[in-house]
Amino acid sequence: MKLRLHTYWRSSASWRVRIGLGLKGIPWEPHHVHLLRDGGQHRGEAHRSRNPMAQVPVLEVEEDDGSAHTFSQSLAILEWLEERFPDAGAPLLPRDPAARARARMLAEVVNAGIQPLQNLSVTQHLKELGVDEAAWVRRFVKKGMDGLEALAGEGPFLVGDAPSIAECCLVPQLYSCRRFGVELGVYPKLLAVEARCVALPAFAEAHPDRQADAG
Repeated sequence: MKLRLHTYWRSSASWRVRIGLGLKGIPWEPHHVHLLRDGGQHRGEAHRSRNPMAQVPVLEVEEDDGSAHTFSQSLAILEWLEERFPDAGAPLLPRDPAARARARMLAEVVNAGIQPLQNLSVTQHLKELGVDEAAWVRRFVKKGMDGLEALAGEGPFLVGDAPSIAECCLVPQLYSCRRFGVELGVYPKLLAVEARCVALPAFAEAHPDRQADAG
């Protein structure tokens, strides 16, 4: 089997998938899609043929039997990885149904409640409208981060004793918060979880600065 991930170094959604692949210990090949060069390579015909939404990440899969699949949307990709490789590496979803639902819930707080309000297409349009995009991002991201801190469990990770799909979303989001100047000192639980995550190889290797297209 071959996995090719269409990714951008600083895309938080791409970063989530890189973390997940690392946690599962699954080999993959990067294909870099620069969101700023050439008017945005994600807008080109080649990439739009893979994902009509013109977004990253996109995962292309070549199975050993010759069949092929193409998946977009980071959480769908992460869930496919867990279902396709249930015994590989670390589980991305807890085995207990309630804990599994909780991990999905926390991931969606970031995926649906925070990240769409700060993504590149939104901030670029805000600039066109003459809106202070950083102030916009800080206001709406803070609301989501406040909720995430309140929902975080008391364990070493967001849901129990191991990182999950929730941490795949949390760590890139905290990076984005720092980019936009969001005050993080009020989120001690989230910062403690982040510190435990970044000490793990899967998180360290997925960091934007470690990617070949960084810069």
